[in-house]
Amino acid sequence: MSSHAFRIAPSIQATSKPPIPQAYKWAEAYAATPARPLLDMSQGVPGIPPPPTLLAALGAAAADPASCGYVPNEGEPALRAAAAAEMRVVYGPRADVAQDDVYVTAGCNLAFTAAVMAVAQRGDEVVLPVPWYFNHEMTLSMLGIKPVWLRTRAELGFQPSVEECEKLITPATRAVVLVTPNNPTGAVYSPELIALFAALAYKHSLPLIIDETYRDFITTGPPHLLFSNKPALPKSTPSGLTLPEDWNWRQTLIHLFSFSKSYCIPGHRLGLIVASHELSSAVNTALDNIQICAPRPPQRALAPLLPSLRPFVRETAQAIEARHALFKARLPARWHGGSQGAYYAFVRHPFKGVDAAEVCRRLAQEIGVLCLPAGFFGPGQEGRAEGGMEKWVRFSVANVDDEKVVHVCERLKESETAFGWELD
Repeated sequence: MSSHAFRIAPSIQATSKPPIPQAYKWAEAYAATPARPLLDMSQGVPGIPPPPTLLAALGAAAADPASCGYVPNEGEPALRAAAAAEMRVVYGPRADVAQDDVYVTAGCNLAFTAAVMAVAQRGDEVVLPVPWYFNHEMTLSMLGIKPVWLRTRAELGFQPSVEECEKLITPATRAVVLVTPNNPTGAVYSPELIALFAALAYKHSLPLIIDETYRDFITTGPPHLLFSNKPALPKSTPSGLTLPEDWNWRQTLIHLFSFSKSYCIPGHRLGLIVASHELSSAVNTALDNIQICAPRPPQRALAPLLPSLRPFVRETAQAIEARHALFKARLPARWHGGSQGAYYAFVRHPFKGVDAAEVCRRLAQEIGVLCLPAGFFGPGQEGRAEGGMEKWVRFSVANVDDEKVVHVCERLKESETAFGWELD
């Protein structure tokens, strides 16, 4: 019987529970030793601290009385200008992003919440690829917005289908959401695929909300060209998908970003929205009611440093890319990688007839490897997946070093005999 005499909001009760604490409960049962420590590849956490120059700037900004006051909803002007300049580094020198298009938020989850609140309300629908980033689904459910599932398939590298997405659009649809590089699958969407989704959103007069938290971990070139000239679509495109000759990303695109991963400061809670300045009234109304303003000290610390931190960001991305290659090379033969990129690898486990939730529980409790089942990232019950996803496990390669990656793979091989389950 409940100890409180009041009702918990049904919308919260109907929202999925945060899965990371559940995984850490599994880990509590593991008897770690110095020789066999817990190897944590669960949460997407930077495995290294920020560079000393940033740490020093954070300390100085926090100690400065000038940081103690409020800042406008949109954020520190200097950081907004610096972030706009960084967009031209990441997306090419012709990227057309101005300071007025940038809104600073207390982390990217809040950026997503504010963006969704600006374009949708209770009873509306938002198309969300599956596997999903669980906080996106939780936010939509909490707000009474129906997430419409755009399922992706392992045989296609977990790439979303534009054709399948269009079938899901109804008069109630208010946005299409993408995450690339993807969390949880690690799949990196090509510039051409992203352009197709932009054309689809434009065709249906919808915003394309694209979470690019992991954009800096793409080392092969710009993630896409939507911020500059009209990007070229593939020669063979779904019927009716075109971009206007006078293409302007502000017509369709809402970009989300987090400073947490690229700059290794998740505890300082900084993210941003890049969207048309014409959305400022709606975005500012949402921000004023859910954050007032993002934390000011990290904004003041980062603003003058962003250009000088670019080598650190690039070197970190290269190190993680090399770790992906190591993980792929050392992964036991029966464990099959489905997609990899940025922070994550999505891997098919080898145990016959066993849901990934049970696999992950035993890996944590008995083997000392903490990872997350696909059921945490899609429809299901208590981490158990639906829709053919029961074999898949997410590993975060960013928050461990190379030596630990090797030990993880050794323990995965060990589990094949230790668990006593039949193998595929």
